[in-house]
Amino acid sequence: MDSARSKLLQTFKTRAFSFGDFTLASGKKSTYYVNSKKAIFNGEVVDLLSDVLWEMTKNLNIDAAGGLEVGAIPMAAVMAQRYAMHGRSLEGFFVRKQTKEHGAKERVEGVLKAGMRVAVLDDVLTTGGSVLQAIAEIEKVGATVVAVVCIVDRLEGARESLGKYQFLPIFTIRDFGVEPPKV
Repeated sequence: MDSARSKLLQTFKTRAFSFGDFTLASGKKSTYYVNSKKAIFNGEVVDLLSDVLWEMTKNLNIDAAGGLEVGAIPMAAVMAQRYAMHGRSLEGFFVRKQTKEHGAKERVEGVLKAGMRVAVLDDVLTTGGSVLQAIAEIEKVGATVVAVVCIVDRLEGARESLGKYQFLPIFTIRDFGVEPPKV
């Protein structure tokens, strides 16, 4: 494991991971929770995350990166910045969970156009349902999904439900010392 990825894992373990009784976005119950927002709004974590995301995606030939609000927003922002630092253009965007009732009433915010190659982002994936919502909107625009990138794959079906896309988790829940439930 490279240095940035290793440090990122340690930071997520201390800042974002906890045991308890939780209900996930998928509706599933869990004895542990990864609250990435406790980590990804920290300066050191942002730097580490942008480094890891750059290394994972720099050879994908993408034009844009984003996904469903809220998890994808900071990820898209740090990726766009890191790409700029390397002299490469990258559009960041996010997909609203619901259409806004005012303004342009669009679900996709940012610049996303037909023909663009996209890395879809999310922080933590369980079944992949949230990412599939984002992908539907991205494909409606006419953009092509090149890969799905997440910080943590809980190993509870996301890879399978996203089977037709290149799936690139930074970590799996096993990296946190947790075995996923038997399916």
